[in-house]
Amino acid sequence: MKSTVAWKGKMRFEAEGPSGHTLIMDASPDIGGENTGPRPMEILLHSVAGCSGIDIIMMLKKMRLDVEHFSMELDGKRADDHPRRFTDIHIVYKFEGDLPPNKVERAVRLSVEKYCSVSKSLNANITYHYEINGERFDVQ
Repeated sequence: MKSTVAWKGKMRFEAEGPSGHTLIMDASPDIGGENTGPRPMEILLHSVAGCSGIDIIMMLKKMRLDVEHFSMELDGKRADDHPRRFTDIHIVYKFEGDLPPNKVERAVRLSVEKYCSVSKSLNANITYHYEINGERFDVQ
């Protein structure tokens, strides 16, 4: 996979990947940016959710389950010292619909522990739980 990232002045960068889509990244004004796009670490956190979410939806569709609503909340903890990497990420997967908890757990577990290439590319401790119709389930 190849990508190009071009500096657009100040702290703004424009990235383009093989899909042809572009993405603007910027820094906060206190370090010289103009806040015209998300920070690279925000994008990394979003990428964990996007990757895992795609995995989960694909698996649940293969199980012929009807997901009415699906969202994720992520809490990323970063190291205090440079390089300020993510040390811990907690993901709350929120589902609505007539979904058997054991099948949802299987899809979530397989994504986080096996298939999500983004999370497997990070050096962070990733924990998670899921909710179906507001009821919390801890992964066993």
